[in-house]
Amino acid sequence: MLDPARSFDIIGDVHGCAQTLERLLDALGYHRVGGVWRHPRRQALFLGDIVDRGPRIREALHIVHDMVEAGQAHCIMGNHEYNALAWETPALPGSGKTFVREHTPRHARLIDETLEQFAQHPGDWHDFLRWFYTLPLFIDAERFRLVHACWDHSLIAQLRAQHPDGRIDPHFVQASAVSGSFAATACNRLLRGTDMRLPGGLTLTGGDGLTRAFFRTKFWEEDPQTYGDIVFQPDALPEEVARAPLSHSQKNALLRYAEDEPMLFVGHYWRSGHPAPIRPNLACLDYSAVLYGKLVAYRLDAETRVDPHKFVWVDVDRPQAGQ
Repeated sequence: MLDPARSFDIIGDVHGCAQTLERLLDALGYHRVGGVWRHPRRQALFLGDIVDRGPRIREALHIVHDMVEAGQAHCIMGNHEYNALAWETPALPGSGKTFVREHTPRHARLIDETLEQFAQHPGDWHDFLRWFYTLPLFIDAERFRLVHACWDHSLIAQLRAQHPDGRIDPHFVQASAVSGSFAATACNRLLRGTDMRLPGGLTLTGGDGLTRAFFRTKFWEEDPQTYGDIVFQPDALPEEVARAPLSHSQKNALLRYAEDEPMLFVGHYWRSGHPAPIRPNLACLDYSAVLYGKLVAYRLDAETRVDPHKFVWVDVDRPQAGQ
């Protein structure tokens, strides 16, 4: 799938920040030629979540789509592209749902900005929805791997048996509406990651304003002992929860991406601070661009371990008063 003669620039969650994306591509040495951002020796690899939240979602999609169509990039699916498909896809009869992703206020809040920006361009939106089905849920290049949120060997092996190229179809999206189905499990795990229920019926309201009974967890920790050892999200757990010990069954239920496995690049997790590897074979490139953080890329050449000096980013400045 990937051109072995090229090096790659792996880019984290764009979320409609089209101008920031152009600044990053320029910093990486890409130039706009014939309406497409191009590099003579490199390809961009996008980790998904091009849509939702940001100020220029349609423009961002055109940049990425046009690069992919011109052979200048590849893009995998993020949970927000999947959400868009699920929002627009009617549920199977008898499922008790109208759409795969029900049109609740909570769900609408995440996609409303996208739908509003496409309100005067319905044909464009329809074309992008069709394009989302061409985005694989993962890329395994042997030396390195890409997935939006979490690499689960078992689920990816099963997915490959059904969809060898990692691309799903409308029937798969419809099947994902059934809780506990393989389709639902695969989409949730690969595109949203692993999570754990907060103890004692607790809920947390995150920085995004949404209240949740679960928290996102690491899928690589070798010997975690407490809840605090496995939390992987911007919102901290209450101190008493962070100190609470994990049970034997909770430890056994955790995934473990081993240190001797190929390099893995993910987005999704709203990191902050100075971009750096999580481990020598693991990096998250989502640094909250749409929340005035950083849009981050990793410049991948022939290395087999993540080099902390090869992260490139642009800061997203808050608009000044009156702008």
